[in-house]
Amino acid sequence: MTMMRTNESLQKPTKMKPNIFSSVQIKLQKPMLRLLLFVFAATTIQSSFAQVDKRLADADKSFAAGDYYTAAKLYEQFLHPVIKTIEPANLPLNARRHRQSTGMMGQGVTKNDLLFKQAECFRLANYWQEAATRYKEVAENDLANYGKGLYWYAVCQRSLGKYNDAEESLNKFLALATANDQLRPAAEKELQTLKYIKSQLVRPDTILFTVNKLVLSSGSEKGVYAPVIMKDGQLIVTSTQTDTAAKGGTNPYHNRLFTTTLANGVFQNAEVLNVEGADAASNIGTASINPVNGVVYFTQWKKEGDKTVSAIYSATSTANGLGTPVLLSSVNQTGYNSKQPFCTADGKYLFFSSDRPGGAGNFDIWFAAINADGSVGEAKNVSGVNTEADEQAPFIHAKSNTLIFSSNGMQGMGGFDLFMSKGIEDGWQTPQNMGHPVNSVRDDIYFVTDQSSSSFYKNALLSSDRGSECCLETYAITKAAKKKFLTGVVYDLKDNSPLNNAEVVLKDKNGKTWKQTTDANGHYTFEVTDEGNEQITTTKELYKENTTPVTIEKTNEGWLEDVLTNAPIYVEKKLVIKVENVVTVYFDFDKSNLKEPAVNKLDSIYNVLVENPTATIQISGYTDGRGTEEYNKILSDKRAKACADYLIAKGIDAGRITFESFGACCPVEMELINGRDNAEGRSKNRRALININKPE
Repeated sequence: MTMMRTNESLQKPTKMKPNIFSSVQIKLQKPMLRLLLFVFAATTIQSSFAQVDKRLADADKSFAAGDYYTAAKLYEQFLHPVIKTIEPANLPLNARRHRQSTGMMGQGVTKNDLLFKQAECFRLANYWQEAATRYKEVAENDLANYGKGLYWYAVCQRSLGKYNDAEESLNKFLALATANDQLRPAAEKELQTLKYIKSQLVRPDTILFTVNKLVLSSGSEKGVYAPVIMKDGQLIVTSTQTDTAAKGGTNPYHNRLFTTTLANGVFQNAEVLNVEGADAASNIGTASINPVNGVVYFTQWKKEGDKTVSAIYSATSTANGLGTPVLLSSVNQTGYNSKQPFCTADGKYLFFSSDRPGGAGNFDIWFAAINADGSVGEAKNVSGVNTEADEQAPFIHAKSNTLIFSSNGMQGMGGFDLFMSKGIEDGWQTPQNMGHPVNSVRDDIYFVTDQSSSSFYKNALLSSDRGSECCLETYAITKAAKKKFLTGVVYDLKDNSPLNNAEVVLKDKNGKTWKQTTDANGHYTFEVTDEGNEQITTTKELYKENTTPVTIEKTNEGWLEDVLTNAPIYVEKKLVIKVENVVTVYFDFDKSNLKEPAVNKLDSIYNVLVENPTATIQISGYTDGRGTEEYNKILSDKRAKACADYLIAKGIDAGRITFESFGACCPVEMELINGRDNAEGRSKNRRALININKPE
């Protein structure tokens, strides 16, 4: 909950009355006069002490009630009162009589005790500079008794961005602390936090982020946090309203829900969202809307003694705002706190934070099903994300099925950090810190983003006190897309050798294409977008064209770029016949056996292959036009294979021979002339062509 600076004027010390002995003539003997003067002075000083002591008691009372800022100012009045000199009467009174007393601290209470309390107040109110100054002073004054002041001084230094100074203070504290010192584990953890902070600040991808603080059009200093994005472009935010009817001695500032719009980084026309019958003394905020039925869920909280008590309510929209709040009995549990509701985009679940029993400790993330009639079922603990510390402010990004929440129980940059966890079938994955600059060394909480986008950072908002003296404010955060590359290798189908100089064309789902040529190792690389890459077409001379779908086998994620590795592409050689190197053999009708002239030609080819060990051959088989297409395809394949088998049988390596069948394709002679059968032409078409390839 945000803590607003009150800026109230603190009550000034009571002025002393004029000295009555200076204006009234009383004739008394000197001994009696001195006695009366002593008694009166003692009575006056005692009265002054009582007045100051009441201020100190009020400070202690405010501290116990959690009103830390007020307590800090009251301690300040006590420790550094305004000195008011009173004109001395012409009487021999002690000079101390003429100064306002600093008051009585009580038996056994020292100035350092009060200074430490004041430092605690400023820290707990998030006034880090004021707290740091006082922790430093109390540690320097009495390090033996207030070594813990050195630890908290380091925490303040870290919150103020002085990381090296904080590390130095922590090491000094640890050198002095005993093995049993209760703050030793915290100090060691704080050192790890500093180490983590430094690693985050040098992340290369921080250049992709833009973080901007949003302000109110009114220019008011009051904090605006926990935004809720509505369908109509409006937002519901939580902020502070002054209760002009508040009685003296009570906090006049209360959190309320406001409706507003956002334009150019400015919240425009913020208006209080009226809630019928709301408790004027309570705070109302951190809302969520059910997108299905429009029900608004929100938190209502107030101080009861020294504790903050919170519960979740629901209300329906009315012409004037929201109807009478209804306490969610299944979500709230007597004696415990529930807060920060979030309704999923499908309206089926309500997530929230609670310190109810059955969790991992302190505040946990819980969820409950929302029934068809609008009622909310029994709450269940979200497994896999909660710690012994606090987890708060859940948000579910529907497009990616990701839970985003805030925690101070895992390694972070200090205070509350934002974490994300991908949903899996039986729970949630181990949470991952969202890193700097999403997170800061202060409190970062209430993340929300556009549910229609697959990106976390489209219209994303979060709340943080990183740029404030005390309070949560709203920040807009965007992230430029990382560069994305698609890479792969093209291979020869037969021998798995990489193919260089092959043309590779990538096409996305919108029909847009990109063209690359493979390098000496068969590699290609495309810079791609998120539009969806569908297929790759590969062409190369002497090879058949190949079109395959994009199939990502591996993704390497980097700070500034992601590399997607496509499945290997294999392309097959095609038969290319060149007239100057072609040998033709012929076959009888419906036959695939080699005739004597064919054998003689194949023997000659064998001799060429032996004399040229690097030479290869390509064989294509054909038929005449008689017979079905399917039959001719089989017959032409047998004829090409007969030639290949003959040479292989003579000892030629099969890897040097490729063959392909074409059926009745590509006749070299006409088979019908003037409607009559041309037998000689048909015989010329029953053939196998053998192309000899000799390297240059």
